[in-house]
Amino acid sequence: MDAVITPHRSLSRRGFIVLISILTAINCVSAGVFLALGAAPVPIFLGVDVLAVVVALVASNRAARRKERVQVTAAEVRVMLETPGGDVQTLWTSPTAFTRVSLLGEAEDETDLRLMLSGKEMAVARALSRPERLEFAQALDRAIMQARAARY
Repeated sequence: MDAVITPHRSLSRRGFIVLISILTAINCVSAGVFLALGAAPVPIFLGVDVLAVVVALVASNRAARRKERVQVTAAEVRVMLETPGGDVQTLWTSPTAFTRVSLLGEAEDETDLRLMLSGKEMAVARALSRPERLEFAQALDRAIMQARAARY
């Protein structure tokens, strides 16, 4: 198994441009009203407001390009984080024979998928929705069982 998990983002590049354009237009109209009323400092804060929204959306988009990769082989289970710059960081490595998959939490959105080994555990697939996480847990458990069977 070699699964790549990426967060879902519903705002496309075109949507981002439209959103910022509408926000800028609304703030420009508001700034004109406040200037007409003699409140000169208010447009500065409206500009800072637009800048803050742009920075937040760009940071969110950058975070969305991070990928979590879960690999299961006959020898090991590995979880890696791939950054947009191409850096790969290994977050978890454990022998397939002793790794367990666990689902914690019964609440609507609080189901947590974890890999467990000798008292250590790590949450995986946080970017997935609850139904997707449940489906991924089953697939991951099957992959680990198949890898164990292939090894022994």
